Amino acid sequence: MNPITNSSRRQFLHQASLFTAGALLPAVPRVQAAPNVPNALAGRIYKTLKIGMIKGGDLTERFKTAKAAGFMGVEMSLPGDNVEETQKAIAASGLPVDGSVCAGHWNIRHTSPDAATRATALENLKQALRDTRAVGGHSVLLVVGKGEDGPENEIWPRSVENIAKAVPLAAELGVQIVIENVWNQFLYNHDGGADQTAEKFVKYVDEFRSPWVGMQFDIGNHWKYGSMGDWIRQLGHRVLKLDVKGFSREKNKFTPIGEGDIDYADVRKALAEINYHGWLAAEVAGGDLAYLTGVAKEMDTAFGL
Repeated sequence: MNPITNSSRRQFLHQASLFTAGALLPAVPRVQAAPNVPNALAGRIYKTLKIGMIKGGDLTERFKTAKAAGFMGVEMSLPGDNVEETQKAIAASGLPVDGSVCAGHWNIRHTSPDAATRATALENLKQALRDTRAVGGHSVLLVVGKGEDGPENEIWPRSVENIAKAVPLAAELGVQIVIENVWNQFLYNHDGGADQTAEKFVKYVDEFRSPWVGMQFDIGNHWKYGSMGDWIRQLGHRVLKLDVKGFSREKNKFTPIGEGDIDYADVRKALAEINYHGWLAAEVAGGDLAYLTGVAKEMDTAFGL
C-alpha cells in the first residue's frame, strides 16, 4: 500500500473534520488565505474555552454564559464530566462541545515505566474518546507524559506504542487525538533558550502515521523556547487545533492573552500560510460573563477575528 502523502493527508483531515464537526459549524469555503491581508483569519477560526474557566451556576447555565460571552464551543474534561448532563446543557444552550481534555493525563502517563500505569492511561484515553463522541466532540487533548519518567530514547517509543493502541478507536469514532505541547521536559530542552524548533514534535506525531493524531498547538506554552510562527510553519498540517494563553519573555511568566510579548502578527501570518481552519481554545484563568467576554475580545484582537 502506498504511504499517505502530505497532500492526501491534509485532504483526508479536512474531510474528516467536516464529517465529525459538520453539524456544529457553518459551511466555510476552504480558500487559501493571503498572509498579509488584515483579518485574513476572520471566519476561519472558532473560539472555544475549557469548561473549568466558566464560573457560576449549573452546567447549563455555564454553557449559556460561554455562548453569551462570544464563544462557539466548550471543551470538557473527560472521562469525568457527566455525559448526560453535558448533552442536556448542549441542547438547552445551543452551544456544542468541540472536544475534551483527557482527564488525569498529567498523573497517569503513557511515558510511565510501569506497565500497569500505562494500561490505565490507555483506558483513560479510550474512555475520553468514547465520552467525547457521546457529547458530539471531535478531539481529545492529550499530554503524553513527562521527561522525568526516563531518558528520551525510552519514553519516546514507550509512549508512542501505548497511545497507538487507541488510534483504531479514534478512527472508528471519528475523534482525533491531539497532543498538546506543554512544559513536561519532553520533545524540547526545558533549560534551553528561545532558539528551539518544533522538529521533535514533528517527528513524534509522524511516528503514528495516522491522520487521527496531530497537535493541539499551544501558542503560549513554548513562546519562551522559540518562534511560535516558525513552529506553526514546521508543524503545518499536523496542527489540528490551537490553545492560547499569553506569555512574557521579559517577565518569564504566563499572562492573560492580551498581555505579554507573543508575536501574534507572525502567528497570524503562519496560520494563514498553513491554511488553518479550526478551533482556538482559551486556556487562562476563569471568571464570570464579564470576564469571559473580555477573554473572547482579547482572542479577537490577537488573531484578527
